[in-house]
Amino acid sequence: MITVEAFRAEVRDWLAENLVGEFAALKGLGGPGREHEAFPERLAWNRHLAAAGLTCLGWPVEHGGRGLSVAHRVAFYEEYARADAPDKVNHLGEELVGPTLIAFGTTAQQQRFLPAIREVTELWCQGYSEPGAGSDLANVATSAALCGDPESGDWIINGQKVWTSLAHWAQWCFVLARSEPGSKRHAGLSYLLVPLDQPGVEIRPIVQLTGDSEFNEVFFTDARTDADLVVGDPGDGWRVAMGTLQFERGVSTLGQQIRYARELSGLVELAGRNGSIDDPSIRERLTRAWAGLQKMRSYALATMDDESRSNQSPSSPGSSSGWVGDIRAGQDSVSKLLWANWHRDLGELAMTIKGTGGLVLDGDEFDEWQRLFLFSRADTIYGGSNEVQRNIIAERVLGLPREARGS
Repeated sequence: MITVEAFRAEVRDWLAENLVGEFAALKGLGGPGREHEAFPERLAWNRHLAAAGLTCLGWPVEHGGRGLSVAHRVAFYEEYARADAPDKVNHLGEELVGPTLIAFGTTAQQQRFLPAIREVTELWCQGYSEPGAGSDLANVATSAALCGDPESGDWIINGQKVWTSLAHWAQWCFVLARSEPGSKRHAGLSYLLVPLDQPGVEIRPIVQLTGDSEFNEVFFTDARTDADLVVGDPGDGWRVAMGTLQFERGVSTLGQQIRYARELSGLVELAGRNGSIDDPSIRERLTRAWAGLQKMRSYALATMDDESRSNQSPSSPGSSSGWVGDIRAGQDSVSKLLWANWHRDLGELAMTIKGTGGLVLDGDEFDEWQRLFLFSRADTIYGGSNEVQRNIIAERVLGLPREARGS
């Protein structure tokens, strides 16, 4: 296997040689709150990356990946962020669906979907949250009924999903649906792969505070998918869905932190230009933000402890249940609390530094600091709110009494 430093040099050189010409204009574009930016062009860039073998780095070689270690992937995301390369459009496929199919899917499912994910020819979205099942995902009400033969029939899906990122760009959705009538909570759920280009699916973009739309409502009305496109056993969808969530927070967070460092550096420059850096309280908050970023990085490196965290199937003993699974869930929750609250606070600091100028538009568009402030309000909500993360830590790590929940 190539050494980490040799791979880092390979990535750095490739980015320097390829992030030029038409792709140079994409630098810094995309990411949370900015997914609308140059999406078709970023899709072309993502496919260019794939053709160079720079996607799906941690996937096993037999599934089309490069079988690289966590350290190699950390190096990739650090160099990618330092080059200010555009945010990739295939995160959900590459980092969530692909690893889930490798861990839980059938050979036929892997052969059907993994090549298209790797080559970025099919995009995915996540069908988890519903109007009554957001933070408490076990309240899923979307139904799925098997019609016909278990091998050659169809699943008929009815219900609504909400806050579905990038559904208006995706071709497929992985949907958590209740397949056993009368079941409650975690029981009776199935994890289905559903094509979106069909008459039974309606996608309605949600206009955000920023004026953009990267989240959607998705309505299923007698939508169909093949009977064999259930991942895992019917009724065992909760286990598969939790496996997917284990893949959600991985090494890409270190690249995210480099982008955060760039935002902080930009704020320091802004404070210097407008004189607000002379305010001792502003200097203190900037210093605390820098210290918080170092803490975030140290924690990420300390908990990215071994290969098994990245490569072990969540279906393996101890990986999704029991003490080991609880500790890992707690680590992910602490990580989410650290970066989400840090980034929200940075958005608030940006508005303080801008002063009254942050209250008005300069033209028809929000500037980068106004957009940061508005979208970072969501950081402590999506992906599990602060309250949910603290409950996980309290109940699963500290062993405190569980919160009372409905049956």
